[in-house]
Amino acid sequence: MAVNNMAVQGKFITFEGSEGCGKSTQSKLLLEYLKAKGLDVQLIREPGGVAISEKIRSLLLDKANAVMNKECETLLYMAARAQLVEEVIIPRLTNGVILLCDRFLDSTLAYQGYGCGVPVEGIRSMGLFAAKGIQPDLTILLDLDVEEGLLRRGAERDRIELRSLDYHNRVRKGYLDMARKEPARMMVIDGSQAKDVIFTQMCARVEQLLS
Repeated sequence: MAVNNMAVQGKFITFEGSEGCGKSTQSKLLLEYLKAKGLDVQLIREPGGVAISEKIRSLLLDKANAVMNKECETLLYMAARAQLVEEVIIPRLTNGVILLCDRFLDSTLAYQGYGCGVPVEGIRSMGLFAAKGIQPDLTILLDLDVEEGLLRRGAERDRIELRSLDYHNRVRKGYLDMARKEPARMMVIDGSQAKDVIFTQMCARVEQLLS
């Protein structure tokens, strides 16, 4: 991986999937697993991770902002990402850190592209600009039936989670479509399996990346 012609020594692993798929749980498990091996590793989330991006996250997920249109939503995700890349992702990767990220550009492609109908290629171009060309070395995609995932989330849902089942099914379809196009980068794991089964499958692929 290179960032603006500058070599990076770290690895960038992202976690993706629709609501309730278990990505946050698995990313935390992987963090502890890699720490126990004595590796320099950090977990961040999107949108968020730094002060400016966390404020944008609050705007994006607030149910009071129901009038926010899809273009505004997309650009806010990009703004949050750009700040996180500048403050955290580039410095950590250039210093050799293994960086785990709960969501990245694939989320915007799935949720705002496939889900909301914003042109996917436009999102991809904006995303590469916001991320200064950074792309994940590996993406773990936890695939799960959307109804089951939303049930796991419970009654308290944010602005995005409150959208229709049709919307969430488009998001899931988008993720699977992207994974078919990039099988070398995106590893699809059945999110309905037991946590330890998912973890074992994930770790085998991560060990391969790090070896």
